[in-house]
Amino acid sequence: MAENYIKVLVVDDHEMVRRGIISYLETEDDLEVIGEAHNGQAAIDICNKEQPHVILMDLIMETMGGIDATREIKSLYPDIKIIILTSFVDEKQIFPALEAGALSYLLKTSKADDIVKAIRAAMDDESVIEPKVASKMLNRMRGAENQPHTSLTQRELEVLVLIGEGKTNQEIADELFIGIKTVKTHVSNVLGKLGVEDRTQAAIYAHRHGLLQ
Repeated sequence: MAENYIKVLVVDDHEMVRRGIISYLETEDDLEVIGEAHNGQAAIDICNKEQPHVILMDLIMETMGGIDATREIKSLYPDIKIIILTSFVDEKQIFPALEAGALSYLLKTSKADDIVKAIRAAMDDESVIEPKVASKMLNRMRGAENQPHTSLTQRELEVLVLIGEGKTNQEIADELFIGIKTVKTHVSNVLGKLGVEDRTQAAIYAHRHGLLQ
């Protein structure tokens, strides 16, 4: 075993998958598999006893899935690096997993050597994203750039958020310390840039696009 070995925890609900991953990892001199878990809760229990450096985390598992487990583990042990290793390439899994704190996102079709490289890269806080996943991320970013609210100024965005919170023009003026006429101008600009007809539609837009805290 190398002096600076990397302690790895393998989490997957299929025993044969775990066995295959572990068998390959054990051929690497700088890696040590310190445990395996069949669901997210079991992974947390192991983390409470052991301190893995890196976790290979599946997503869809009974009792507790990988996204919830990732969020919980990162809140308890921020230094643990989590690599998602799954079969899913849909946005409903990708973005929540990354937002929960996963560092990398790989597929079970990835080459074994690529998984090992991702584990080593994780120790330097370097992300490794499967090309198919990266493509979806890029498409989402491009879509976000084309959203109407990205053309709003900072002040107009603040006004939109307050509209979304149901504030009147006077309340917006009081909160932002600006005149009522200035508020009306900002509201008019917001409606025009968003392409909506009234404050209600603007408020709905703000809610749908997650602009409210």
